[in-house]
Amino acid sequence: MPKQKSKRALRKRVRLTGTGKLRRYRAYRRHILTKKHPKRKRHLRKATIASHADRRLKRLLMA
Repeated sequence: MPKQKSKRALRKRVRLTGTGKLRRYRAYRRHILTKKHPKRKRHLRKATIASHADRRLKRLLMA
């Protein structure tokens, strides 16, 4: 049986941290930025850890 391929699209969007968690960037920062407050846009710039509920992402990444 052939090896499972990892999802390349996911590889481009998330990274593994040193402790094995998934680091991702936030949504809602692509367009319609004029109505969003500077504080909100500043916080959207920072990366965050993917939810624990999204552990299936790790399986797609490691496949």
